Amino acid sequence: MYYLLLIFAYAISLLPLWLLYGVSDVLYLVVYHIAGYRRAVVHANLVQAFPDKSPREIKRLTRKYYRNLTDMMVETIKLLTISPKQLRRRFDCDLTVLQQLYEQGKSCQLHLGHNFNWEWANLFCIQGVRFPFLVVYMPITNKAVDRFFRHFRERSGSTLLPANDIRNAMAPWLHKQYLIALVADQNPGDPRRCYWFPFLNKMTAFYKGPEMSARRNNIPVVFADIRKVKRGYYKAKLSLVFENPLEVPEGKITEAFVQFLEKNIREQPEVWVWSHKRWKHEWKGN
Repeated sequence: MYYLLLIFAYAISLLPLWLLYGVSDVLYLVVYHIAGYRRAVVHANLVQAFPDKSPREIKRLTRKYYRNLTDMMVETIKLLTISPKQLRRRFDCDLTVLQQLYEQGKSCQLHLGHNFNWEWANLFCIQGVRFPFLVVYMPITNKAVDRFFRHFRERSGSTLLPANDIRNAMAPWLHKQYLIALVADQNPGDPRRCYWFPFLNKMTAFYKGPEMSARRNNIPVVFADIRKVKRGYYKAKLSLVFENPLEVPEGKITEAFVQFLEKNIREQPEVWVWSHKRWKHEWKGN
């Protein structure tokens, strides 16, 4: 199954992007109108986040989200054959802050959310910095599919670290210089071992792991803001937010990221992943 998936994906990725966006238009009709993929989840999440929007506005935003979702699908497949020149033409980001940290001999944590297109952002950074590039990911239960998606990222030079065994996976890197990318808006599995903050009008659980790791090793934390300029074109901005995490109170790094992420979502909501069940856990505090 793995090789069949890979052959099919490579064949599709050879198509020019203008044609792939035609494929995306068809996928949109299937995913949104025919299959109705997680439409109830998306609708509930959007109503939760934007109670001031009318039903018509929610419906319009839902459609824009699904169009971006199917664009993300074909853009991810295109990673298999996209050239560095083509990627630089379609994705723009000033990497100076990362280059400066590398020259200072420091490692770096890059915190970002599920904003399209984080896969292109990873590849762009890998091609533009000298850091070994580590990416924390959640293994997929189906081994063939898991191997398929790992191939996308590992072929570009990133090193994947399984989130369910992160301590052992990080052991070889503890005394080396590295950049680690963390999609820090994942829904935590255990609500008892997390931070809770107001997020999109609801108390929300966030993993402690990214902050604890930064504090444990006093690693500078950079936030990434990814924006969609137009179809097939993205621009990201990197901000060094915490150069010395040990100097700030516990919880401050996560709180700052939550506020940063919510601001980005409110300014361009159609590019954040709404089809995840982000609010699985209910706040039990006062």
